[in-house]
Amino acid sequence: MLGGHLLHGGDYNPEQWLDCPEVLEEDIRLMKEAGVNCVTLGVFSWAVLEPEEGVYDFEWLEEIIDNLGKAGIQVILATPSGAMPHWLTQKYPEVMQVRADGQRNLPGKRHNFCYTSPVMREKVRAIDEALSKRFGRKENVILWHISNELGGNFSDGACHCEHCQEAFRRWLQEKYGTLEELNHAWWGRFWSHVYTDWEQIHSPAPHGETTVTGLEIDWRRFVTEQMSDFCGMERRAVKKYSGLPATTNFMSFFKNLDYHRLQKELDIISWDSYPFWHRIKDEVPEAVWAAANHSVMRSMKRAPFLLMESVPSAVNWREYNPLKRPGMHMLSSMQAVAHGSDSVLYFQWRKGRGAYEKFHGAVLDHRNGGNTRTFRDVSEVGERLPLLAKKAAGTVNRPKAAILFDWENWWAVEDTTGPRLDLDYVQCVLSHYRAFWEAGIEADFINMDAELDGYKLVSAPLNYMYRAGYAEKVRSFVENGGTFVTTYFSGEVNETDLCFLGRHPLEDVLGIGTEEIDAPGEEFANRFLYCGKEYPAARMCAIVHAKEGVSVLASYEEDFYRGCPVVTENAYGKGQAYFLAAESDQDFYRAFYGDLFQKTGLENPLRTELPYGVTAAERTDEDGKGLVFVMNFRNEPVKVEGTGRRTEAETGKVFEGEIELGAFECVVLDV
Repeated sequence: MLGGHLLHGGDYNPEQWLDCPEVLEEDIRLMKEAGVNCVTLGVFSWAVLEPEEGVYDFEWLEEIIDNLGKAGIQVILATPSGAMPHWLTQKYPEVMQVRADGQRNLPGKRHNFCYTSPVMREKVRAIDEALSKRFGRKENVILWHISNELGGNFSDGACHCEHCQEAFRRWLQEKYGTLEELNHAWWGRFWSHVYTDWEQIHSPAPHGETTVTGLEIDWRRFVTEQMSDFCGMERRAVKKYSGLPATTNFMSFFKNLDYHRLQKELDIISWDSYPFWHRIKDEVPEAVWAAANHSVMRSMKRAPFLLMESVPSAVNWREYNPLKRPGMHMLSSMQAVAHGSDSVLYFQWRKGRGAYEKFHGAVLDHRNGGNTRTFRDVSEVGERLPLLAKKAAGTVNRPKAAILFDWENWWAVEDTTGPRLDLDYVQCVLSHYRAFWEAGIEADFINMDAELDGYKLVSAPLNYMYRAGYAEKVRSFVENGGTFVTTYFSGEVNETDLCFLGRHPLEDVLGIGTEEIDAPGEEFANRFLYCGKEYPAARMCAIVHAKEGVSVLASYEEDFYRGCPVVTENAYGKGQAYFLAAESDQDFYRAFYGDLFQKTGLENPLRTELPYGVTAAERTDEDGKGLVFVMNFRNEPVKVEGTGRRTEAETGKVFEGEIELGAFECVVLDV
């Protein structure tokens, strides 16, 4: 826990108000009133920090940092590479990205930089080292914030300039060694796409090659590698004169970069959380989405993370932007802490007067100072976090279940042509995860490189790609007593998107032989019975055959594959493997995983059935001490029964047998 606190505060942009000293004075006064103990500085300050090439103006920043320190407020100090000053793009236009269509971007927006450009790297390294030398040992500076939302742009975040093309070719040469190996991996004889010279290779482009899926996947890998290398360069620069840890702010289910690779360059994971609360009256789907993202971030290092950005009221960039209803700000803040965050930080502290984000929600608006509902909501969080900090110290969530969410699999399964062109990997994973969330069963989100030891249950929905060594890892997991679940359209291709020949890589573990896969329209939707109840089989229906000794728990009821298995269970070694041959609905996933939770002995921290819209999460230390968060995402009171005797962590109040939760309320209990 950085600085011994659950951090509370967020992005602060005083450079926008340097000509208004009265505003800066009011900011610190109101920060103390709101319980703010940490702010992030310098995220988009390059033009003010370096107004002309090689001329640094750090005096204003040092004064701000010192004034914050006097008020007991800590600082996360950012590197400014997320947005470039105009003097840089004017003098060195090569630092700007080239789009896939070959056109170089004009100056402006954010993240509009080439991560390969030697000039960009030189200029960023210089200012980062200067910041490190000046502020790296400041008493109240506690963390480096590298750039901002790396890879995020108003395009796909990739640069296609000649520097990047040359670097891509070198990367491919290191990966494959010879063109013969590359052509085999990409199946180059199809449509005569055989490369005879490395210089013939170009990144995927709308007016060029987009049909070689191996090229598409390797390009995405390369972009991740280059951006990770850029991030690593910045991390090394800020640590030249400083021993502080470093982070960068990730985004929600962000497809452009493989965060499992990027996280290796970081000491602490952080991310920017912007759920669409109140999009519909049922908040459960959005709560599931937010919880999954929190868990993805925690799972990368199996350690606490930081909620780097959230909005205290409403964003400005959706078609419609509802305000948080009473109670939701506290609940969504506690949800982050419940799933492993050691902070509740906002974008931003004060609304700007102009430009793109002037109506984006902030702690302070344009007119009313601290006399707003939003400020009072934020202050309530500021009062509550210190009460939890001591008991949360040294704790993290320790799930016994895991769900596979792998970026390379995501790229491959959604880039493939057939059997459906509308596959949504994230939505599929969330459908399975929701069954865990509703039951209050926590799960890590892992990729194919993760170790499976320590988990009782691993679910791998839509696991289309099997990278080298993955099948052996799953086989060992099940053989040693683990429970494994996978689905239709899994185990189809290797890491370069070449189809496996012969058998499914886990045919022996799953106990099935795969034959065909149907992708029917709505009029041909199928159905099956599971435990006496009927469920739909739609969109994707694999036709498989069960091996001898395999238990068939459900079969298709319609069409020419009537009687073929839909749900199978196979004993392998000391464990069990399940195959779900068809996509179904949430009712089925709820019933199926509910049975598995009982079989595997997985239960929520309250050891009772939870009402709809209520979930629970537990943070403990190595001795099992910590906190249980019970969260009600319904805008109405609800009662959780069968909880036994429980003590509220903040007040000492004792609950006997049941817990009453108000609308959008989170109750925190001692473990």
